[in-house]
Amino acid sequence: MKPFAYHQPDQIPDAAKLLTTIEDSKLVAGGMTLIPTLKQRLASPPALVDLSKLGSLKGITDDGATITIGAMTPHAVVAASKLVQTKIPGLAALASMIGDPAVRSRGTIGGSVANNDPAADYPAGVLGLGATVITSTREIAADKFFLGLFETALEPGEIITAIRFPVPLKAGYAKFKAPASRYALVGMFVAKFADAVRVAVTGAGPGVFRVPPMEAALSENFEPSAIAAIKIDNDGLTSDIHAEADYRAHLVTVMAKRAVDAALS
Repeated sequence: MKPFAYHQPDQIPDAAKLLTTIEDSKLVAGGMTLIPTLKQRLASPPALVDLSKLGSLKGITDDGATITIGAMTPHAVVAASKLVQTKIPGLAALASMIGDPAVRSRGTIGGSVANNDPAADYPAGVLGLGATVITSTREIAADKFFLGLFETALEPGEIITAIRFPVPLKAGYAKFKAPASRYALVGMFVAKFADAVRVAVTGAGPGVFRVPPMEAALSENFEPSAIAAIKIDNDGLTSDIHAEADYRAHLVTVMAKRAVDAALS
């Protein structure tokens, strides 16, 4: 690990200013991705801006038709929240499946969403629920936030402060995980609203994406059997040491059916 300056601001504007004035500086939320990257010398930013003193970025609030989760809220807090378990149990279940206890106690929802790892769990929940990413300067709809491999709509100096989730009628998450990392080979989030169904996939390709044919079928009949015959094209899906693209394509249907089962239960 190479030397770097360390800053720990206690105000969001101060953190944003540090990001914009120190070229190539990096934010630290939970550090679950950044710290290993630094230790392997895959990145060498001149400064780190630690968000841990920004207490306003932590916590979960009930807004009636929505719930809002602060960006610095750890996965374990989301998983254990009675509010989330009651209003969006699928999201609480998703948080409980992330990594291991150490990762869940340190990793944050904002850090995960900002990093946009193609095999991370939270992007599927954010996109599947049609959430809104709230930043230090604006609000961004989930459909416009995730742009590709580790790429988001965040501008330089822009910091995620919270994520607002609409409360669905039903929601469920299921994933087939890599045994060592517990990242998703394929993870499926399904959410049913009064006027639509959303289906989001993580782990299968270079970024999270939706499956319109499954959404249309589940809008007509919200049962696993409604999507059993739907197959997605493996073109553009990931092939690596863990699974080939055609196997991931198969898993999309299998895990989507399980996600619907989870939502119904």
